Amino acid sequence: MKKTTLLALTFAVFTGTSWAHTIQNGAPLPSAKVAEHGELTLNGDDIVYQAWQTEQLPGKVRVIQAIAGRSSAKEMNAPLMEAITAADFDDSRYQTTTIINQDDAIWGTGGFVKSSAEDSKRDFSWSSIVLDENGSVAKAWRLKEESSLIAVLDDQGTVRFVKEGKLSPDEVNQVISLVTQLVNQ
Repeated sequence: MKKTTLLALTFAVFTGTSWAHTIQNGAPLPSAKVAEHGELTLNGDDIVYQAWQTEQLPGKVRVIQAIAGRSSAKEMNAPLMEAITAADFDDSRYQTTTIINQDDAIWGTGGFVKSSAEDSKRDFSWSSIVLDENGSVAKAWRLKEESSLIAVLDDQGTVRFVKEGKLSPDEVNQVISLVTQLVNQ
């Protein structure tokens, strides 16, 4: 009986850790690149896609939002995005970067995900939006499916906060306080 319990516990521990994301506080983000579609930029009212990689991130304080291409994942941390908008951080020192995993969309909705990302870029032109057609960032960072990850980076690109899943109201306040502190340094 004890061997069976120990074996089950060992399996549960190793299974859980194999799915844990690879992002760590006090370290830079693990390297990731998006070649298929990439970062959305505006050329007049037209959307242009360009390759994107994590090495582009240092230089500003950032909140990284890596989400599945599902409305449920987008809504998971909508209170944080609303708090960031309300805080009106200085865009010369701060930027939100949203990475949308189009590969983790409900079957048949990929075109809608792309169209929604393009509309968001037009509405929030100052934000960085990356459409990851093949889920390369989620694979590199070992993110959970159908979820949302929030990471705060200082202007050197070092992770100062990270959580996968829905943030509590206290965690939303913690992120806003941390970003305020980092932007004002």
